[in-house]
This record gives sequence, C-alpha cells and structure tokens, in this order.
Amino acid sequence: MSGKPLLKGRGDYHNLLTFQKATVVYDLTYFFCEKYLRKGDRTIDQMVQAARSGKQNIVEGNGAATTSKETEIKLTNVAKASLEELLIDYEDYLRTRQLRQWAKDSKEAVYMRDLGRRETGSAFYLEIAKTRSDEVIANMTICLIHQTTYLLRKQLEHLGELFLQEGGLRERMTRIRLEARREQGTHIP
Repeated sequence: MSGKPLLKGRGDYHNLLTFQKATVVYDLTYFFCEKYLRKGDRTIDQMVQAARSGKQNIVEGNGAATTSKETEIKLTNVAKASLEELLIDYEDYLRTRQLRQWAKDSKEAVYMRDLGRRETGSAFYLEIAKTRSDEVIANMTICLIHQTTYLLRKQLEHLGELFLQEGGLRERMTRIRLEARREQGTHIP
C-alpha cells in the first residue's frame, strides 16, 4: 500500500512564529487594557477579545489542518483579521488622546521592528512595558501586530500553495484509495 498518509499531522502550534507573536500581542494588550483603560470601558473587552481571537484562531486552524485545509486557511485568515481590528483600536487610542503614533521609518519603529525579529517571548516585552508609557506600549504593540499580520499573510500564501499541490482531504482520500487498488491489482472502473 502507498506510503502516503491519509491524514497529515500538523506541527505543534507552539512552534509557529505567528502563534508566538500573537501571544505577545495578547499579553501586551491585556496588560495595556488593565493599566490604561477605565474599568467598565467596552473597549477593554473589544481589544482583549480581538487579541485573543488572533491567537486562538491560529491554534484552531492548526488543529483543523489534519482534516481540512480549507478550515485551516479560513481560521488563519480570521486570526489576521482579528489582529487588524486590534491594530485600529490601538491607532484610535493614540489619535483620540493626541498621542504620537510612530512613523514607519522613525527610529523607534525601526528599533522595535528589529527587536521584534529577535525576541518572541511575552516575559521580555512585559518587563519593558512595566516601565513605559501608554504611548510607547501602544506603539510597541502596533509594531508587533504589523509583524504578526505580515507573517500570517506569508503563512496564508504557503497554505494556499500546499492546497494547490496536495488538494484537500477528499482528493487525498481518492488518490490514496486509487493507489491502493492499483497496488492490489483491483480493477478500477
């Protein structure tokens, strides 16, 4: 029988850079909302839920990948969309309080992008956040959201290429069944 497995195992989502970065975004958002938004402000729920959705949909998509490439792609895209929603919340926070949003080529943003390429752990960023202003934390998180959504776009492109190469579960099932019949010498109508 063919050596190709019907159900392809997925890697551990903890190893996905998108998951690691989305976790940092979630943790920073939770910290930010607890520290800088008033209790009872609906924005807290909105921001924390968008950050959580970004992280959790990466996990759920990775888990669904065993049987549905389509679901994996859809949930990965939901993760990206949730983080893009969160991005707007941070931009709104800065704008409505007349705080500065770092320009893409500012020295702070360039430094943060470089830091974001090297550091993936929440503890590192939370330690920094403890001593920074709301303006700085919001801008740090904006930079990390941009990096995460960029990586999610790349992940989606890769998933799309895999789908084109391998097809979905039904196509694999048919292909493997036909190969098994051929190997057994069974007539295929």
